[in-house]
Amino acid sequence: MDSLRSQFLLDPEVVFLNHGSFGACPRPVFEVYQAWQAELERQPVEFLGRRIVGLLADARQKLAEYLGSGSDEIVYFANPTTAINMVARNLDLQSGDEILATNHEYGAMDRTWRFICGQSGASYIQQPIPLTVRSQEEVVEAVWSGVTPRTRVLFISHITSPTALIFPVAELCSRARQSGILTIIDGAHAPGQIDLNLTDLGADIYTGACHKWLCAPKGAAFLYARRDVQSRLLPLVVSWGYESEKPSSSLFIDYHEWQGTRDMAAFLSVPAAIEFQATHDWDMVRRECHALAVETRRRINAITGLEPICPESSDWFKQMFLIRLPKNTNLVDLKTRLYDDFRVEVPTIYWDAQNFLRISIQGYNTRADTETFIQALQSILPEI
Repeated sequence: MDSLRSQFLLDPEVVFLNHGSFGACPRPVFEVYQAWQAELERQPVEFLGRRIVGLLADARQKLAEYLGSGSDEIVYFANPTTAINMVARNLDLQSGDEILATNHEYGAMDRTWRFICGQSGASYIQQPIPLTVRSQEEVVEAVWSGVTPRTRVLFISHITSPTALIFPVAELCSRARQSGILTIIDGAHAPGQIDLNLTDLGADIYTGACHKWLCAPKGAAFLYARRDVQSRLLPLVVSWGYESEKPSSSLFIDYHEWQGTRDMAAFLSVPAAIEFQATHDWDMVRRECHALAVETRRRINAITGLEPICPESSDWFKQMFLIRLPKNTNLVDLKTRLYDDFRVEVPTIYWDAQNFLRISIQGYNTRADTETFIQALQSILPEI
């Protein structure tokens, strides 16, 4: 993976093990992004007034092919948080209704659902999935045990943000469909890290970030909605696509694609990110990243003497993984010293009253990076 390091714009003085937070865009993709921005500024009326609909349709088609969906089932959003806010505000929840999730969800989504429930009188139920997890069946049953006659929505992460676990969402979507429960999947970390076929997955609604593991520019994400639920999704921002004077064949696209004047360059650059990964044999890159993640996880667990949170299998994690830390670890001091003394960028996590590190291994990372990180931990942990 040494050859990929030069393809990214990251500071070469920093050991960057935090791809999961905001991603990192390769230089060739970023150049495409800047070229689209320059094209917009060269003739804004031509670009936004006459060309953008066709350009977005092409970019959407390429993303749909990558995701295994119809091009009329996805629309670009700036980020998954905005996409889920639109969906949540359209659910017509009533007092007593329940949204079932887990205690592994992304903090912004927890806040969104608590806000929506505060407005509607519904309840946000976070089913606990304790660590260590040992089987996919165990997770499915733990989640499903939270279903009641009042459950209207199942909201669950495909790859969890705080714990970096791949959850068995296909089985949960299948069960929910049989029970008449709407499924909304937060797939922020999935595109580019694991293979996706949204049609086969069976979710009603799915959102993902393109700027994370797919390595597109910041501000590129998508919302997928099955055709039979699209009519429920009115626009979060009402603009020219509502009561459109030039309607397309899809109200879903019309309602959500145009939200007033904004920079569409990140959306238009997603095909370049897909092409970049295809050109660099990203299946092989992901396998190499996973192998380095497995090795790194073993070595850190040996240092701490603590139990891993899940089995050593690509069914549970691919390029991002969580490591337990001793109970007495001062997370603020650890993060500060890792960065200030060793120039290692890695997030500390306090979750379920436990201390963790979340490590991301992307194609630009090398064994030298993980070696620096491990040596830093060996130096710091006994002192804090």
